[in-house]
Amino acid sequence: MTRVLLFGASGFIGRHTRTALAADTRVAEVICPGRDAHDLVDGPVSGLAALLREAAPDAVVSCVGALTGSTTRLCTANALVAAKLLDAAEAAAPAARLVRLGSAGEYGVVPAGESVAEEDPARPLSPYGVSHLAGTRLFQLAGESGRADAVSLRVFNPIGPGLSGETLLGRAAEAIRGALGGGAAEITLGPLSAYRDFVDVRDVAALVKAVVLAPRLRHRVFNAGSGRAVTARQAVGLLAATAGYHGAIREVGAGPSRSSAVDWIRADTGRARAELGWRPAHDLPTSIMDLWRAGTAS
Repeated sequence: MTRVLLFGASGFIGRHTRTALAADTRVAEVICPGRDAHDLVDGPVSGLAALLREAAPDAVVSCVGALTGSTTRLCTANALVAAKLLDAAEAAAPAARLVRLGSAGEYGVVPAGESVAEEDPARPLSPYGVSHLAGTRLFQLAGESGRADAVSLRVFNPIGPGLSGETLLGRAAEAIRGALGGGAAEITLGPLSAYRDFVDVRDVAALVKAVVLAPRLRHRVFNAGSGRAVTARQAVGLLAATAGYHGAIREVGAGPSRSSAVDWIRADTGRARAELGWRPAHDLPTSIMDLWRAGTAS
């Protein structure tokens, strides 16, 4: 039976990860420390090590990170957290499997029409992508050297129930809901021409669980994507149709700096399928329907 220490359990991916782990009979306990117990981003390594000694977990999962903010904040939340986990685990829980969430933003530009695999070059184009690549490389090096049993999941564009308004479809859902409530004839979003790989958050959680429970792992990085690419315009259009919104959708301004320079991305999920038996279970219409029905996170 596996004891799991889960950080970020109140966040979008963290909530679904907690549900997936708790529902599995192979998991004895899911321990979810709040910031009052330890702040993973800003707290010291010594405090994290003390928590690990007390909890004595078989696995530690970090769903903590930052999408936006200054370069310093992104590196602190995405790269430094990885370093802290490695240092604390080495001191207090050397046998625990460490799992962190990285990002498809680590890859940078992908040739149009191609699926990107874990061994492909990673050339991020934003501080966000660089911060996650640093965390992933730290985990990869630790895992390959035997310093720690450490794994990173490169999460593509997660969607589903409880999606945050920090994301494209989260913003679109909020705008559509506001337009429907106020009778507005149009909504305004950023550019929607880029192709994205939208993966259901419950499928991401299932992959986290598979990594946590796998007896042994040959690889240290796994893509968490759907293996399909659609334009953001198609995804927003599907959301509008699901919501019953028939107004105009204007595209104005620039996209977020973390991804605006990437016109196409699609995950190759063959590694997770071959090594862990994982494959996405939710199609895009289902994910968007469930996203809309649940509302967006505050």
